Amino acid sequence: MKYTPEFRRRVLDLVKAGKSVAQVAFDLGVSDQTIYNWREQDLIDSGLKPGITSTDNTELIAAKRRIKELEAELAIHQRAAELLKAAVPPKGGTRPSP
Repeated sequence: MKYTPEFRRRVLDLVKAGKSVAQVAFDLGVSDQTIYNWREQDLIDSGLKPGITSTDNTELIAAKRRIKELEAELAIHQRAAELLKAAVPPKGGTRPSP
């Protein structure tokens, strides 16, 4: 399930306010592990812990997706070039004798 950033922030605020992870998880129907993951990512995003920030991760995912698209496009162009080379003989390959 995808949770909004606002919901995640609310959950983390409840934990920071002193409620236990188990209680917040039970009250809001979120797994304990999900809250621990969010808390870990929040520490990274805040610069308190080393790691890949949420923003960097989003950009990385977009970049990887674009690379896959470009690789597929390149493969199509390479295949088209191979087919054209096989179907069309080169110009001026043989000249008639004078």
